[in-house]
Amino acid sequence: MPSFTLDSRLDGAVGGKTAAALGRAFDMRTVGDLLAHYPRRYALRGELTPIRSLPVGENVTIVAEVVRAGERRMKNRNGSLLEVVISDGQGQLTLTFFNQSWRLKDLRPGRRGIFSGKVGEYRGTQQFAHPDYELFDDESAVDAQAYANTPIPIYPATASIASWQLKRIVDLVLDGLGPVDDPLPEALRLRHGLLPAREAIERIHRPEHKQQADAARRTLRMHEAIVLQTALLQQRQLVRMMSATRRPAGALLERFDAALPFDRTADQVTVGDRIAADLVGDWPMNRLVQGEVGSGKTLVALRAMLQVAESGGQSALIAPTEVLAAQHLRTIARMLGPKLAPELMPTLLTGQLSAAERRRASLRVASGQARIVVGTHALLSETTTFADLGLVVVDEQHRFGVEQRETLRAKGSSPHALVLTATPIPRTVAMTVFGDLDVSTIRTMPTGRAGIETFVAPIAEKPAWFSRVWDRVAEEVAAGRQAFVVCAAIDAEKAVGDDADVAALPLEGATQGPRWGVVQVADLLARNPAFDQIRVATLHGKMPADEKDAIMRAYSAGDIDVLVATTVIEVGVDVPNASTMVILDADRFGVSQLHQLRGRVGRGTVPGLCLLVTEARAPSPARERVEAVARTIDGFELAEVDLTLRGEGDVLGDAQSGARSSLRLLRVVTDADLIALAREEAERILEADPLLDEHAGLAAAIERRVGIQERAALAKS
Repeated sequence: MPSFTLDSRLDGAVGGKTAAALGRAFDMRTVGDLLAHYPRRYALRGELTPIRSLPVGENVTIVAEVVRAGERRMKNRNGSLLEVVISDGQGQLTLTFFNQSWRLKDLRPGRRGIFSGKVGEYRGTQQFAHPDYELFDDESAVDAQAYANTPIPIYPATASIASWQLKRIVDLVLDGLGPVDDPLPEALRLRHGLLPAREAIERIHRPEHKQQADAARRTLRMHEAIVLQTALLQQRQLVRMMSATRRPAGALLERFDAALPFDRTADQVTVGDRIAADLVGDWPMNRLVQGEVGSGKTLVALRAMLQVAESGGQSALIAPTEVLAAQHLRTIARMLGPKLAPELMPTLLTGQLSAAERRRASLRVASGQARIVVGTHALLSETTTFADLGLVVVDEQHRFGVEQRETLRAKGSSPHALVLTATPIPRTVAMTVFGDLDVSTIRTMPTGRAGIETFVAPIAEKPAWFSRVWDRVAEEVAAGRQAFVVCAAIDAEKAVGDDADVAALPLEGATQGPRWGVVQVADLLARNPAFDQIRVATLHGKMPADEKDAIMRAYSAGDIDVLVATTVIEVGVDVPNASTMVILDADRFGVSQLHQLRGRVGRGTVPGLCLLVTEARAPSPARERVEAVARTIDGFELAEVDLTLRGEGDVLGDAQSGARSSLRLLRVVTDADLIALAREEAERILEADPLLDEHAGLAAAIERRVGIQERAALAKS
């Protein structure tokens, strides 16, 4: 029998064809990748899965019993149809097979097995489309009680690779797996009563009873926590080994502060002082500033830019969209005023500038004339060079991978880094995802804001409210105000999402597809008599940059009354006269994104109104998300609500920018204490052994587990 290690190539262990299928389905490349694909749950042969609770449209795997099976000729086409009814004792579900009468000999009444497929409905009956199954062995041939109580691992699967196929592949690899170095120091493992690494891997995939699986999960959760925390702390160490150019404040910042027409809030002062100290420290600043929409993060960042500019240094602010980059540039130029702006020459650099405009901008940046540069991914191009890049500011970090941020940072000599996010981060998430950053929080809001009221419009239950929504918009416009209408798609009939739209995804419990797109809403309002005199425009990410910018300028100037848009307006757009936001298909958005969108209104002295239009019925997870946002405007409270509602590791989804999920077994909701414990243990390990020379197993696990993509999803440094 061949002996594999966790680093062995998968094709050498399972063959090229199977390895290719696993690569396509799960991005697996090594034996370690396969064995870290842990069972989602365990089934027992003696326990059947409740059928009535299965979600329509989802691929599921269940344990059930055959009730009856029959074959009939089809009326309108040649061939036969085999119909098999399976049950959990209460609900029933139908499997259909075309021209496969040979299955009748196995699918006999009373046989139990694992069945999988996509749940559908036909004439009021649940059914599996494209069903697959594996029947259990004849129980009379084995110890019936032991057989019934042996857990069956149910793996995250796809339509092409079923759970039991994964089980067979895993069994094959486990049979050939050699010794595994333990990532945990022996003393730590024994102190917490954890299994050796090789045994934990064996037990999570092939437990003989539930207690073995529980012990394995407990051990592997600690592995995961230690590996992630050690990697984050190493990242912090790496930054602190660099030497930074000190950037003391001076006359530029004094002139700016003297001209400010308002007093900074207490939190703005505290965070600003912390950043000012970082900028004259021995190593590069690596700080995350989180704060509510409108709390003054841009002001804090601009003051840091002025401090860097004092010594001739440049600052680069990278934003996720063209619209937001242009908005930032206008905001910065306005805040600097007519005297400071010409000196610092804030410059926009995006991919959709004309060749001549981009050449001029690039020259200003390369010469050092532009001491503040705002842009999108264009800042990352090889042709973009800086004279003296001293500060990198990343706006809405969750839209970028760390490798992109590092590419920008590499254009300077160990520049300082400031990460801004308006998505409040629960403590455990901050520790898990942003663990190598110093975190500052701006909680206090500037005075003089009118605030926002939020209401849910449940149009499945109260259809008449839909027309009332548009009446309210028309009333606000008649009062001299402006409104946003946000859609989850550009064209609902084609289900086209936006290039900047991360929320047109079917979240748990959401209605099956977006009902309203920008195209449909624009048509609806064009036919509404109440909107005859109202100026309506549309905005989405597929438009040319100059057109998007022109529309935002017109809206900011008050030349557009109602802007129908995708989530391209999610962050940074600042129009104080905008009083109303209507979010259609609100159940298709996450809690934090709804809160972000809502933050676009109520920014001035005009009271804000947010209407969350949904067809999701109560009680459902989708409806609860929408109701939660309506209950409070406290983003930090909503972050905890979001964590509770979403539960699983997918709470990190926004932060992961599409990278493979970094949390396999850890759950930031339930494992907060374990994460904190792992951080303490990781600090002790690195203090005694900074290069992990004495912890080869841990070093190897970090190398395996935290590759470039995982660092993009985890480090956020």
